[in-house]
Amino acid sequence: MALYHFNQQGLEKAVSSGELVMVDMWAPWCGPCRMLGPTIEKLAEQYDGKAIIGKLNTDENQQLAMQLGIMSIPCVIFFKNGKEIDRKVGLMPAQAYTAVLDANL
Repeated sequence: MALYHFNQQGLEKAVSSGELVMVDMWAPWCGPCRMLGPTIEKLAEQYDGKAIIGKLNTDENQQLAMQLGIMSIPCVIFFKNGKEIDRKVGLMPAQAYTAVLDANL
């Protein structure tokens, strides 16, 4: 399966792996989040084996969302070598995400 569905423990494990990780912070009630969903799924397939791509429901992981400073969703955060390297807030075209992924592979 290319797309991961993270909880706090799963995300911490992925980030600590040192690999390139892209996580979509979303909630079921968020319209723009639902619009971004298919893009995230396609990117997960496209980058399978190259990057860890997943989603994290902020309603189910409110403490982690607060720790990460999530103020608006959708919010896509990129991690590499255990550190945040970029963040995209709001609904953006796929190219905004692929540019970060390609630059950090």
